[in-house]
Amino acid sequence: MHQRLHLRSRPLRTLVLGLLGLSLYAYYRNTYYGASQYTVPRNVSQPPFQEVYKQSNTSIEHHVAVSSSRSNSPEPSVVGAYNSQNSTNLSSSVITVQSTSSSSSQTLSSANVSVAVSKQSSEKPLNETKEVSAPVNEYSARAIYEAGHMVPIPEKCPNFGKEMDLVIIIMSAPTHLEARMAIRQTWGHFGQRSDISILFMLGATLDSKVETILKKEQKTYNDVIRGKFLDSYSNLTLKTISTLEWVDNYCSKVKFLLKTDDDMFINVPRLQAFTVKHAKDRNVIFGRLAKKWKPIRNKKSKYYVSQAQFKNAVFPDFTTGPAYLLSSDIVRKLYGAALDQIYLKLEDVFVTGIVADKLGITRTHANEFLNKKISHSACNVQRSISIHMVKYSEQFDLWKKLLDGKSECK
Repeated sequence: MHQRLHLRSRPLRTLVLGLLGLSLYAYYRNTYYGASQYTVPRNVSQPPFQEVYKQSNTSIEHHVAVSSSRSNSPEPSVVGAYNSQNSTNLSSSVITVQSTSSSSSQTLSSANVSVAVSKQSSEKPLNETKEVSAPVNEYSARAIYEAGHMVPIPEKCPNFGKEMDLVIIIMSAPTHLEARMAIRQTWGHFGQRSDISILFMLGATLDSKVETILKKEQKTYNDVIRGKFLDSYSNLTLKTISTLEWVDNYCSKVKFLLKTDDDMFINVPRLQAFTVKHAKDRNVIFGRLAKKWKPIRNKKSKYYVSQAQFKNAVFPDFTTGPAYLLSSDIVRKLYGAALDQIYLKLEDVFVTGIVADKLGITRTHANEFLNKKISHSACNVQRSISIHMVKYSEQFDLWKKLLDGKSECK
């Protein structure tokens, strides 16, 4: 019996070797095939730097800065700005992978998106993969814009603005509390009227202390709309798109929309008189008209525009960004067309120039829109609609010259 179990026994050796070989095969098979379930498939139809992944509970905005000839430029072609704000509020994500590769060249075209759908049944599980074609331009505003608002306050435009003449939405930044307070205590007072609404538009902030202050401010004044984008200079266009979306969703029957900034003094009585005068005008944007402005091609400039973003030598005429007035009939089509346009961070050029020109919207110069820094004389204040580069401490002086009846314009 002892001799039969000895390792020199040929049958025993064969059995041991067989079991050893089977064990090695099973280990190799499990290792090779089991690893695939932990890998993330990549869209091989695009170079790595152009891949876009969507994950939940993170919002990321980016603006595209594509050089006109990638093969000659070693610089990154896509710039990303990350926002990891509240997971409960920012529900979708767009992550753009950045690369310095210069060997790939690809035109702006539609992307084929593969969607893996897993269905579960009470009888047996089924894994199913479906191919879905989505004609999305990866450089368009639609690719980076998340629709909706974290704080919408629709009650600020009752009955969709049917009884309202004017809604003024002020572009502000999370840290500009003093500027908002100065406006509330001066020309923002006109927002108490039933025919006018004056609101602020903000994005998300990564600073938890600032967010706490904003929540307290919102609870106190309830006049701040919060969009689903990271509040930054590069995302100013997203802020304006968010403004158009809000008006389209909640205030579509108002007669006019004024988009302005928190360093502006707005002569609301004169603005309202202007809207009454132009009450029948449609398909129009009023403001300070900028003509024949050329794109800046210097990559070191804050205002750099690549050939891929805008190829023409001259921008379409546009109204400058500090303040412009839109007839409400153009809000919806501006919003929709803006989403499908190649993204540009110069919001006034983008919205009132490129997109408006594409839609055949009239841009009209109005002398009352000064949109620049001027001397704060009583005449300038009383005769203008918008004055730019006003410090929050200066709002009170301008307000006094507008309303106290003593600072007469001679």
